Amino acid sequence: MKAARLHGAHDIRVDTVSDPGVVGPGDVLIRVGAVGICGSDLHMYVDGRIGDTTFDSPLILGHEFMGEILAVGDGAVGGHHQPLSVGQRVAVDPATPCMRCEVCEMGHPNLCPNHTFYGVYPTHGALCECMIVHGHNCFPIPDSISDGAGTLLETLGVAIHAVDLGHLRVADSVAVIGCGPVGLLILRLAKLAGSTPVYAFDKLPWRIEKARESGATAWNVDEVDPVAVLHEATGGRGVDVVFEAAWADHSVQMAADMARVGGRLVLVGIPGDDQLHMRHGTARRKGLSIIMARRMKHTYPRAIKLATSSAIELDDLVSHHVTLDDVPRAFEMNSRYEDNVLKIIVDIAPA
Repeated sequence: MKAARLHGAHDIRVDTVSDPGVVGPGDVLIRVGAVGICGSDLHMYVDGRIGDTTFDSPLILGHEFMGEILAVGDGAVGGHHQPLSVGQRVAVDPATPCMRCEVCEMGHPNLCPNHTFYGVYPTHGALCECMIVHGHNCFPIPDSISDGAGTLLETLGVAIHAVDLGHLRVADSVAVIGCGPVGLLILRLAKLAGSTPVYAFDKLPWRIEKARESGATAWNVDEVDPVAVLHEATGGRGVDVVFEAAWADHSVQMAADMARVGGRLVLVGIPGDDQLHMRHGTARRKGLSIIMARRMKHTYPRAIKLATSSAIELDDLVSHHVTLDDVPRAFEMNSRYEDNVLKIIVDIAPA
């Protein structure tokens, strides 16, 4: 079968690889339907690593994905706690915690030190035609959710988890730095939770426009002093909660400067240099609560409910559809933010 494999920084190739093999107990074989290209995939593509995780052999990327079940192993039960069956369309949670360690037993499987994650070395991801996945990672989705939106349930899950960590209260003021898909979904969830006002910041014009369409007051950080305009808008107070969903560089200090005294700062972005850049005095003197967001936990059922009820729009975040053969060019285009790219969906199986 064909698969898009990362061989090194800026080196992704469509190769022929072995078929997945025999389905074991508890697992399912899926025909991959669609895969979203994520910011963390771009870190691997640009830097050859994400955080301190590197790879030393070709890696199949792709952790935002959905597909159709082709075969079911003995006893395979989905994330909805019901048996899985051939023909079901499923969204797949990419994280597999051990569920036996202290952290998992405390209810934090997203922090499991023994987990594996589809698309992060050494576990291959979904940019391939077929793959075997654990049944309990699979969540059946209705036909009302498109293949593209099915991949974005993972993105929505990350946003839900970030908002959970922010402990938003009705009428809390919010700032979102970074208006990519995760930032836009955080923004939309904040609005849905009753946050007001909601401010947003980015440097790409089309993402700023999408933030405004989503109900935020938004500015281009290359055209204004973002901290100054935020303080002017809030009478110098700052906002209750700031979500950093960009590349976690100087934007972290920006976020701290935007938060009110006693405010909350949720860091969602991943820095390319694996360093946190923020003045200690800002956070200490304000008494900020700084929360680090790692992926998500227990969010797929909520994400599916939101998408099915149309409470949160997902399809409008998709800017490009490409085929598996187009993946090398798609990654290069996404890394350069060309052609007003917002979210690229790789359509693996025919629609």
